[in-house]
Amino acid sequence: MRALFLQYSERIGASYWFIPSIMAVGAAILAFVLIEVDLRVPPDAFGNNPFFFATQPDGARSILSAIGGSMIGVAGTVFSVTMATVVFASGSYGPRLLSNFMNDRGNQVTLGVFVATFVYSMLVLRSVRDGGSEDIYAAMFVPNIAIFGAIVLAIGSIGILIFFIHHVPSTIHISNVIAGIGGGLLRDIGNRFPKHLGEPAEEENRAEVLWQVPACFRPDAADDAALAPYREIEMDYTGYIQVIDYETLMHAARDHEIVVRMNCRPGTFAHSGRVLFDAWPSERVTDEVRSALVAAIALGHTRSVTQDLLFLFDELVEIAARALSPGVNDPFTALTCLDWLTAAMSELAGRSPPDSLRVDEDHKLRVIGGSMAFAGYVDHSFGHLRQYAAADMIAAEHFIDCLARVAPACRRQDELRALHDQKEALLALAREGLGGASLETVEAAGRRFDEQLAHPRLRSTDRGPLSSPAPEPAA
Repeated sequence: MRALFLQYSERIGASYWFIPSIMAVGAAILAFVLIEVDLRVPPDAFGNNPFFFATQPDGARSILSAIGGSMIGVAGTVFSVTMATVVFASGSYGPRLLSNFMNDRGNQVTLGVFVATFVYSMLVLRSVRDGGSEDIYAAMFVPNIAIFGAIVLAIGSIGILIFFIHHVPSTIHISNVIAGIGGGLLRDIGNRFPKHLGEPAEEENRAEVLWQVPACFRPDAADDAALAPYREIEMDYTGYIQVIDYETLMHAARDHEIVVRMNCRPGTFAHSGRVLFDAWPSERVTDEVRSALVAAIALGHTRSVTQDLLFLFDELVEIAARALSPGVNDPFTALTCLDWLTAAMSELAGRSPPDSLRVDEDHKLRVIGGSMAFAGYVDHSFGHLRQYAAADMIAAEHFIDCLARVAPACRRQDELRALHDQKEALLALAREGLGGASLETVEAAGRRFDEQLAHPRLRSTDRGPLSSPAPEPAA
């Protein structure tokens, strides 16, 4: 249930109706409050100041009608411009960037201000009365304070309109688009890597926890039905995994005394029949347990940045790949994406991957998760962009220089090896697609990379030659 709540919270935040609706309700409340104040404040409370009491019923209606009519017209224009901006950006930079523009608070607040001003003006306009009757409800009434509030809102709306005119071109500027994605990626790395799921096993207790891993979940387990007394938990629906409620998953495993192995991560496409979890022992896995485990998953039609760190990498790769396509041929946009990927990989370098063995408060193994090491992130970012960069001299040279800039942040041999392998793979592709002086420029960048890896400070992290095989991941 918490997974669905988190999913709906993200959807509401990315909608164009929520913030304008809240602001419209607030404007309605403000209108009622100021009208009540006007009913209780005597006409001479502010002296003879004409700024407050210069309007008659006809003049009040004219002011409120002008403000309300202009605001709803401007709101329609703002909405049209916003939609045009979203369509342009998604077509130029990639449809997966649509959520980034939908989440833009500047557009939502701008639309909300105009809608709120319109609602406020209409409600105040309704309270204006000409009089002409002995009935108290038909007596002349001009809510001067409320009208003054409408004027203030109108002036504020003009300021918001000026902000919006500046904000729209600034939002769709490619450097700002990339910076927004890259900044979000860096924040997510700092906040979510590693992701806490239960408590990690302490070093002194890791050997004890390893003994708790069921034989059927060990990498060297024999392919024998007798060694696989676990139950596969399948999905009944289809869509991308947007949210995994790790707390619910841990509680379900602890309450039912089972060990759960995760076969999915945020961003995985799940369909009916796909196995998401393996639960051991099978005799404890009832329909109630299955429902509790599946309830930790929230699906959607698209990938989401809520927990899917790789989605942010994919957005940068997509922009760079489009920029390097023959139809666009904009290598400098690709260079900007590579710079942000470099910053992200430098942030990841030296961090220990999250322990796949997660224990509860009693140090009992409950969840076996999957974690991606540094080499996996390098391959998912630089590796996916490699084939596009290798065909362009400017991008290929910068590709290798970016790998060299990540190297000083590395603290382990396997991290340096991952960078070295990416450099060698790009050079191999560049030799197929480039020639002459262009190829020599790229190969010179490769030699600079090798010289940097030979620096004494980087050699201090070396635990063997770069050509040695990568260590096997822990169980």
